[in-house]
Amino acid sequence: MPETSEPSQPVEPLGVELLPTGHPGVDAGLARLEALDGVPAETHVAVYEDVHQRLADTLAALDQE
Repeated sequence: MPETSEPSQPVEPLGVELLPTGHPGVDAGLARLEALDGVPAETHVAVYEDVHQRLADTLAALDQE
């Protein structure tokens, strides 16, 4: 069966504004989400995983204080 691929649709930026939290570690992690605006969803997983890990590390560091 031949593989078919549908033409990719243009991706529109969502224009969601990220507001600073005041915590540098959290803000740095959230800033990574801005890279997703206007790119296809297939590329989102790696960035979401990175942001999740950054936020988890930040929380773990707070527990150690």
